[in-house]
Amino acid sequence: MTQKAPESSGRRGRPRIAPDLSETRQRLLRAGLEHLTERGYGATGVDEILKAAAVPKGSFYHHFGSKADFGAALIDAYHAYFVARLDRFFGDTALPPLDRLRAFCVDAEKGMARHGFVRGCLVGNLGQEMGALPEPFRARLVAVLEDWQARTARVLSQAADSGGLRPGADPDALAVLFWTGWEGAVLRAKMERSPQPLQGFTKTFFELIV
Repeated sequence: MTQKAPESSGRRGRPRIAPDLSETRQRLLRAGLEHLTERGYGATGVDEILKAAAVPKGSFYHHFGSKADFGAALIDAYHAYFVARLDRFFGDTALPPLDRLRAFCVDAEKGMARHGFVRGCLVGNLGQEMGALPEPFRARLVAVLEDWQARTARVLSQAADSGGLRPGADPDALAVLFWTGWEGAVLRAKMERSPQPLQGFTKTFFELIV
């Protein structure tokens, strides 16, 4: 949609908020994350997002050219949120490296429990729908997982340096194993509405690596 440039009022004051930072856009993203982590991309319509965010359709298309553009923005927003979360736990030098990863697992389980295990991981949910998603989503999702794996590998490398991993353990391979298993555990926890898959995976993973 072509937009007119804002006319200058000739007065000094607070600068206009950029569209990417506007409250309306943030409301749409929050509503989208809630719906897609619970129901998925294919089962969620734009009208549902508009209703949940309490914004008119014109506002949606002011910020996003299509549902696909909106989905791509949701992946980026979720990644930014999740990286901040990982950094909070993985950067806690008051804990030994493996305890930082354990703390993340415990917190993530509590997060799912707060929502009755009906919401999963956006990246995992979208991965389950990949055959019906816009093809550009594939590279985006792979890049997100690779970033999470790299951050996890750094923590595992620190654990190896301090003698916390079994001899010969490969931090990079273990990081891939962690996220492959963790995403599966999140999916099953959502399916069963239970913390048991998360707890079972976490227990087994740490037993294997130390």
